[in-house]
Amino acid sequence: MTDLTPEPLPEQSNDPDTDRKLNTWFPGRVVRKDLTIKLKGSNNVPVYVLEYLLGSYCATDDESLIEEGVTKVKRILADNYVRPDEAELIKSRIRETGYYTVIDKITVRLNEKRDVYEAEFSSLGIKEIEIEPETIRRYEKLLGGGIWCIVKMEYMSEGSRSPFVIASLKPIQIPNMDINELIDRRKYFTKDEWIDILLRTVGMEPDTLDYTVKWHLLLRL
Repeated sequence: MTDLTPEPLPEQSNDPDTDRKLNTWFPGRVVRKDLTIKLKGSNNVPVYVLEYLLGSYCATDDESLIEEGVTKVKRILADNYVRPDEAELIKSRIRETGYYTVIDKITVRLNEKRDVYEAEFSSLGIKEIEIEPETIRRYEKLLGGGIWCIVKMEYMSEGSRSPFVIASLKPIQIPNMDINELIDRRKYFTKDEWIDILLRTVGMEPDTLDYTVKWHLLLRL
C-alpha cells in the first residue's frame, strides 16, 4: 500500500535562489504583488497591464534595479497608457510626431466586403485600422473580444483608409500558455521549490505554512 503521508517539514531557509531561478527560466512572468498593489492604488489601470510591465522591468532581486524599474513603469503609464479622456491628445501626438506607442485594448473583426482585418482601439476611439493577417494568425484572441496590447502607431495622411497605421503589436495578456515550456522548465526546480512557487501564484506565502498545510492547500487548487 502506498504511503500518502506528507514528508517531514524541511528546514525553511528563505533562500533567494528560487527567485533568481524564476527570473532566469520565466523571464517577464515573475511579479511582486506588493509592487502591483503599490502602483494600482494611484493608477486606474487593469491589473494584468501593471503585472506585465512590472514583469518586464522589475524582474530582479536587486532592490536598486527594482526602483529603477518602478520609475520606468510609472513613466510608461503616464506617457503611453491611453485614458479615454486623453484620447484626442494621444491622437494628436501620433499625428505630430508621425509615430507613437500606445497601450490600449484592441478588438479585431473581419471586413468581408473589403477582405481585410480591421482593428478597433477601445480607449483611443479609432476603428477600421487595417491589421496584417499574420498578426491575427499569431494572436487569434484579438478576434474574440479583444486583448490589451502595446502598439506602435504611425501616421500616414495619404494612401490609406485611415491615417493611423499599426506598425507593430505585442499582446500584454498572454493569448496562449505554452504548457510544454512549463513542463520542460520544471526540471530546474526542486520539488519543495515548485510547491512553494505554486502556492505563491495564488497569493499565499509558503514560508508561513508548515508542510502538511501546504499539501492540503495544493489538493484544493
